[in-house]
Amino acid sequence: MSDIYRTIASRAEGMYKDKGSKFLSFALPVENVEEIKKILKDFQHQYHDARHVCYAYVLGNEKKDWRANDAGEPSGTAGRPILRQINTLNLTNVLVIVVRYFGGILLGTSGLIHAYSEAASDALNHAEIIEKTVQCHLKISFDFLQLNSIMKIIKEQKLQVVVQEIDNEKCSIELAVAQHEVSDLIKIIQNISGTEIEVLNR
Repeated sequence: MSDIYRTIASRAEGMYKDKGSKFLSFALPVENVEEIKKILKDFQHQYHDARHVCYAYVLGNEKKDWRANDAGEPSGTAGRPILRQINTLNLTNVLVIVVRYFGGILLGTSGLIHAYSEAASDALNHAEIIEKTVQCHLKISFDFLQLNSIMKIIKEQKLQVVVQEIDNEKCSIELAVAQHEVSDLIKIIQNISGTEIEVLNR
């Protein structure tokens, strides 16, 4: 599987109206379920006067972590249509929320499906879609005497340093590395004596 995935760069908004009902839509980049829970709590507080706050999200490069929530709408009429719009664009690490203000006229099952689809689509169409690389974090521990050798590799490989702790004895550097480059980088670093490498789950 490729370690390149499609997501959105930043928050985007959209809207759809039908028979007096107003559907406000929001697309947001997200990284994990805890972040999503906080965002949903904030939206439910902000739009406490709305009839429904429905959503769907997809997480992970393999897109196995997903959820669609109808939030009181008839089953399958809100969350699933939102989710389909995310999947149509082959996106991940994305949360789409649609807030409905009821206009007094029932839309029916097909009307709701259409409305939530259009609202979600409008938000996503206003979003900038970008490609990102799945990264692993490596922690390298080494003696101070190996510092120059380690820094030379970091410079040559154009690696991203996340955290570094340098003192006169033991040192450590945490790197963010593209997933497909991890194995080769570990082999290179292992050629330097006295180094320890830990793959971090981040």
